[in-house]
Amino acid sequence: MARYTGPKTKIARKFGEAIFGDDKNFEKRNYPPGQHGNNRRRGKKSEYATQLMEKQKAKYTYGILERQFSNLFKKAQAAGGITGEVLLQLCESRLDNVVYRLGVATSRRAARQLVSHRHITVNGDIVNIPSYRLKDGDVVAVREKSKSLDAIENALAANNSVYEWLTWNTEQKSGTFVKAPEREQIPENIKEQLIVELYSK
Repeated sequence: MARYTGPKTKIARKFGEAIFGDDKNFEKRNYPPGQHGNNRRRGKKSEYATQLMEKQKAKYTYGILERQFSNLFKKAQAAGGITGEVLLQLCESRLDNVVYRLGVATSRRAARQLVSHRHITVNGDIVNIPSYRLKDGDVVAVREKSKSLDAIENALAANNSVYEWLTWNTEQKSGTFVKAPEREQIPENIKEQLIVELYSK
């Protein structure tokens, strides 16, 4: 399966929430897509369907493919601790996600593109792997040649989010990944226990 590049609103409507951020089209039609999408008497979902939807929501939210997500789950299981929480911490530790959280890009999709096009450095070295896993204390910065890019300037100007596990230096256009966030610090509306139950079958 290739990475999804279709209409984001259609996916958001499928899950009943704007998982990709502000979306005016979703606000207008916040019911499932399709001919019977606005039918309030849709049948009750099975336990498996509910668990599968939650996994799909997490995958689309973070822009991760099935094999990558499955591997992350195995790492979370092997790490000890609460598997679901560790899984989300691994997702949050990805370079593309941190670039998005720092406000350098307006979406994870845009952040992935910035990383792939070699606009981002980690500890002074260019890293062009969006799934690169950051460690505590890693410094993520905009490459010197890329600091004046309009897309980055506009994203930073529009950003007003602050996260406790990240610090940002406006002058240097660099941020520090202090540590992986605790579950209560992750704003995503994901029921990770359902994902654990699905993979545990």
